[in-house]
Amino acid sequence: MRTARRYLALEIYRSGAVVLLALLGLFSLFGLIEELDNLGSRLSLINLFTLELLAVPTRLYDLLPIGLLIGAILALAGLAQRNELVILRVSGVSGLRLLATLWLITLPLVGGAFALSEVLAPAAELKGSEASMILLGRTGGARMDSGYWFRETAPDDGLRIINISHLLTGGNVSDITLYEFDADNTLLALSHAAGGRFHAGELTLREVTRTEIDDHALDALADATPPEAPLTRQSTQASRRLETSLTPERLIARVLTPERMSIATLLDYIHYLDNNHLQTDRQRVALWRKFAYPFTLLVMITIAAPISFMQTRRGGVGGKVFIGILLGVAFFMVNQLALNVGMLGKWAPWVTALIPNIAAGLLAFATLLIMENRHNVKRLRQRA
Repeated sequence: MRTARRYLALEIYRSGAVVLLALLGLFSLFGLIEELDNLGSRLSLINLFTLELLAVPTRLYDLLPIGLLIGAILALAGLAQRNELVILRVSGVSGLRLLATLWLITLPLVGGAFALSEVLAPAAELKGSEASMILLGRTGGARMDSGYWFRETAPDDGLRIINISHLLTGGNVSDITLYEFDADNTLLALSHAAGGRFHAGELTLREVTRTEIDDHALDALADATPPEAPLTRQSTQASRRLETSLTPERLIARVLTPERMSIATLLDYIHYLDNNHLQTDRQRVALWRKFAYPFTLLVMITIAAPISFMQTRRGGVGGKVFIGILLGVAFFMVNQLALNVGMLGKWAPWVTALIPNIAAGLLAFATLLIMENRHNVKRLRQRA
């Protein structure tokens, strides 16, 4: 059985690698074509290839499960067509034992998927975002037309809202608007700075224009009479320092899709959101999906097993691959649908993240059991 396991692993790894290379090449080509409009004085062809190279780990993160599914179906269907699976079955290897062997073969890929999810993809995503900031003056997403918005508790128990028009590298930002509120959510001051930098728990602003609002401004406006003194006072400062809970990492986390972060970064960002009474539903679902991602490969190999075992005498590799592609696309559509429905329905994060995997795995396992025992079922029907 050890020799058979090695042979199966070699076939699945080889087919999976070929499928992944083909998918990566195809999606990278689409990415290059999409970014061709940005070629110009700021973005050279080398820069464009650099950005696409940095996007490869993220694409691999997205394509690995479906690549394994198609690759496993190709390998197993080929073995079935050459009657090699029949030989294994005749030698006493049951379908369930063969599935257990496939799970064992997939375990190294599960470890690799975890490393990809926690190290390579987040690091490449960060580098890609920084490169986009430098070369294109923008990042991949999460930016409103008004810029990026952050909320945090001020040291004096007040509230601070920060609007940043542009995120730069190294914790640097530009065109900042700062709103300061007291504990009763009354606006105290409005500041605008040309630029700033987040470093070591501090925000250093430069070229600051600060407008302070008088404590009795609301009463004066309510009287509908001209005030005796100005209700606002404006001052300018060359620089100003503020204690802040924001860090360069949290700024970038605001830009990234939650699934693209590492677990440590995601936990830190959830902690920041909780401390500032902000919603964390999307991030908590992403955290559960990060935990579930490596085990999605086990679900994919479970789906591939019954498809590959079907009609072993008649072959039909192309048809099986087509069915596998349809099931893979359907799985990821259901996964995304579960995310959206779960967010709208306020489902528990673990339910939103795990139900598609569990349902797909159980359905594939049940299908394999039915195929394994179909002859016994026929005999029972004949006796009845």
